[in-house]
Amino acid sequence: MPVRTSYPQGTPNWVDLQTPDQAGAKAFYAGLLGWTYEDMPMENGVYSMAKLGDGEAAAIAPQSPELAAAKAPAMWNTYIAVDDADEATERARAAGGTVAMEPFDIPQAGRMAFVLDPAGTPVALWQAGDHIGASVVNEPGAVIWNELLTADPSVHAFYEATAGMKAVPMDMEGQEYTCWEVDGRQVGGTMAPPMPGVPNHWHVYFAVADANAAAAKAAELGGQVIVEPFDTPVGRITVLADPQGASFSVLQPSGEPAA
Repeated sequence: MPVRTSYPQGTPNWVDLQTPDQAGAKAFYAGLLGWTYEDMPMENGVYSMAKLGDGEAAAIAPQSPELAAAKAPAMWNTYIAVDDADEATERARAAGGTVAMEPFDIPQAGRMAFVLDPAGTPVALWQAGDHIGASVVNEPGAVIWNELLTADPSVHAFYEATAGMKAVPMDMEGQEYTCWEVDGRQVGGTMAPPMPGVPNHWHVYFAVADANAAAAKAAELGGQVIVEPFDTPVGRITVLADPQGASFSVLQPSGEPAA
């Protein structure tokens, strides 16, 4: 089991789902990804830590009253590790971002802020306390990749200024793609939205052993197959949505046999 104990600044380190139907979402992802849950009390209900064995893979939370009142769609949030949430928030502001939620403490766990990049894409900044982010990654049921889909590549400078991430163009079998690097290591990716109507957002990929089976299971559980499974240089991917409408992808890494 790939276990993480820390994340360098600039590395996507956590994802959580804000949803209008927490119980329904928990059942869907348990059936699809094999998660169990540890419910932690918070002001507006419980924060459900998604577990793979003893490791923390992600979380599912209810929407805030403001989001619920606005009938906002369910969505996955990506968090980026920072050494100091207050300093990173000020750097985000200076780089043309908008601070949606000023830094605040989550006792013992860490300190965080929510910001919007200059193209309006939300992202969280996380200064770790006891909670470093995901402790289990890159195995079936866990996050394997985080990808900024944006129609405005000029925002790359924002992430470099805010968290020290470096956008490095690469060729993927004739297709242009850009990786995020921290200290020379690939930590995520960024590209233009792949189809019309897709808003700018941080997209989450979960690892699976079989992308075809995952697509079929998602549909069986009441989700939607947005893009049927297809092959890429890094593996087989399918784009899905949960029953509440939150989109995400699953990736069967290259070398894993398909059914």
